[in-house]
Amino acid sequence: MESGEHMPNKEKFVGELARVAAPGGTIILVTWCHRDLSPSEESLTPEEKELLNKICKAFYLPAWCSTADYVRLLQSNSLQDIKAEDWSENVAPFWPAVIKSALTWKGFTSVLRSGWKTIKAALAMPLMIEGYKKGLIKFAIITCRKPE
Repeated sequence: MESGEHMPNKEKFVGELARVAAPGGTIILVTWCHRDLSPSEESLTPEEKELLNKICKAFYLPAWCSTADYVRLLQSNSLQDIKAEDWSENVAPFWPAVIKSALTWKGFTSVLRSGWKTIKAALAMPLMIEGYKKGLIKFAIITCRKPE
């Protein structure tokens, strides 16, 4: 859960999921993605790329991909019954709730005691909210099955 965004090589990551799944086994991938591109787009806009780069830098993440990219990778590994859902609306309230909890005395002191990496990540939470509001950040669940 929430692991794909940490993998620097998405193709290798999906290949390993396919390799280690038992024949007939189900793979469930829950991960942060960027929005799918429209047929007329070749890439995200420069502003979207800049926002994602800030988020990746703050959370020490490699480049993200879209849900459609994951689906293509799963298909290329001959996985079947691929289904993808966007759970962004259900997950979006998480970030404001985290910020609210960090603004308590206990939360604030806890963040400070945790060190620079945690402080840096806490300061990036508004970027996640911005990404959600702009429709750039998606929280995807993708399921599929390895053939028998």
